[in-house]
Amino acid sequence: MSIAYAIERQLAISAVRRACLLTSSVFNKLVKNETLVKGDKSPVTVADYSAQAVISSMLHRAYPNDPIVGEEDASDLRAESGASLRNRIVELANEALTAELGIGDDADWGIGPGSEQNADEVLDAIDRGRYEGGRTGRMWTIDPIDGTKGFLRGEQYAVCLALIVDAQVQLGVLGCPNLPIDWLKPDGEKGCLFVAVRGQGAQQIKLSGAESTRLTMPPYTPSTFNFLESVEAAHSSHSTISGISAIMGLTEPPIRMDSQAKYGCLARGDGGAYVRMPTGAGYKEKIWDHATGSLLVTESGGIITDSRGLPLDFGLGRTLGENYGIIATVKDAHGKLLSAVQQVVAKEEEPLKSRA
Repeated sequence: MSIAYAIERQLAISAVRRACLLTSSVFNKLVKNETLVKGDKSPVTVADYSAQAVISSMLHRAYPNDPIVGEEDASDLRAESGASLRNRIVELANEALTAELGIGDDADWGIGPGSEQNADEVLDAIDRGRYEGGRTGRMWTIDPIDGTKGFLRGEQYAVCLALIVDAQVQLGVLGCPNLPIDWLKPDGEKGCLFVAVRGQGAQQIKLSGAESTRLTMPPYTPSTFNFLESVEAAHSSHSTISGISAIMGLTEPPIRMDSQAKYGCLARGDGGAYVRMPTGAGYKEKIWDHATGSLLVTESGGIITDSRGLPLDFGLGRTLGENYGIIATVKDAHGKLLSAVQQVVAKEEEPLKSRA
């Protein structure tokens, strides 16, 4: 008896693992050992493009008819002015593609010694991420580096890959190279892969090997309940989270980290909830920022909705459309949390309505 999405699962793990090793290499070569001008994000650009090229190339070799929704496109790299950056990206992508085969790898995916690609092939792989999404059929969505500031600080970032079928996330793999295997041992071994398949649960796998742990979110306990939230207040309103905490009578401080690593931590019980309330009017969430994390939450026993209690809709294109805000937590806390969120949002909107 075959297990649904078994090949796709192993391919996704392999692709994300290679992309994680690539991004870690970029950090060690270009951030730690080079003098960067303040605000220089070129290492992120190099890592973003080369990681997307590796993942996209592997997906295309295995499933040539599956479209890809990616964050990056290669138009700037094709110009003569992009030659230096292009050469570096091609070199890095080939380092990752030609690395020795490891656990679960398959040479048919275009990896292993002798799998070099020329510049046009690497750029074409990046450009396959231009698909606009939709409600029917299969598609993959890639976020090659989620959490760029965390990446530059040597803190938390994530490589994210998900398979969406008929607008429903069926498979997600989240790679977190800098995340401790055990949150309570911050100086211990780092490097986690979080894997979820719909109806099959969620697991944590060491980035360095095949050892896995099944993930189950712990029950709601008010005395220890806390939030996972963004480091940057510009990404999600810290004041809104403070107001929600006050209504719920929470005393534990939030855990702040960049990227979808928060979803992995939530799935394994490091925090009680992930709440994201955008700070900019009209902001639309991108599907690649939440596809993998949403499945991790539901497959580890949680629930995820927007701030109105509506399910996230991955069939509207490259964004989540009118979904506003993200609320992810264990099932028995969701109702209380949703009510608190709506109270705070209503209070924050009162001055705006009075001026209208």
